[in-house]
Amino acid sequence: MSILIDKNTKLLVQGITGSQGMLHTRGCIDYGTNVVAGVTPGKGGQDFEGVPIFNSVLEAVKATDANASMILVPPAFAADAIMEAAASEIPLIVAITEGVPVVDMVQAVDFVSKKGFVG
Repeated sequence: MSILIDKNTKLLVQGITGSQGMLHTRGCIDYGTNVVAGVTPGKGGQDFEGVPIFNSVLEAVKATDANASMILVPPAFAADAIMEAAASEIPLIVAITEGVPVVDMVQAVDFVSKKGFVG
């Protein structure tokens, strides 16, 4: 039984071309997760393991109907990535980045809570 992720989940990976992004994307694909898009600014038009890469989350969502985002970016960019996913109306956002500056996360939590997300 699945609570948040099931066979209808279309996963977008923010930071897909970084070392952690590639590692976790491969694992997700091997496990059977439907990874429909990756986002790395400046690398749109490329692909990784057959997954198309877009320059922005909004562009990826419009092209793939992604409904979940896994954020695998360095700490300095994590809060912005979370807010970009929320602004693109992705209903499930998962970020595992450690070491995100507290002031950045306060801003991100404030932003997503105003959008109706539970943090």
